[in-house]
Amino acid sequence: VQAERLGAAQEKASKIEGLTLQLMRKAGVDGRLFGSVGNADIADALNAQGLDVDKSMVRMPLGPIKMIGDNQVEVALHTDVVGIITVSVTAE
Repeated sequence: VQAERLGAAQEKASKIEGLTLQLMRKAGVDGRLFGSVGNADIADALNAQGLDVDKSMVRMPLGPIKMIGDNQVEVALHTDVVGIITVSVTAE
């Protein structure tokens, strides 16, 4: 059972690894977002692409994203499997 979970996580990691998510948010002229992009927003965007990800799997050690730009985010699919994606936040 554990080996099956690990195999499924590695397969999902191969689909996620290197993925770039484009998210549009309202922002001021200085590039600061009105609000922020959190792990729930990223999980929702991944789920919309057909990848089954829970918000608790999205690791954001620096906290929510509050500026426009590209950010590296880890998605922990298993205790031994972590996929790294790029979240690109642009102004609406």
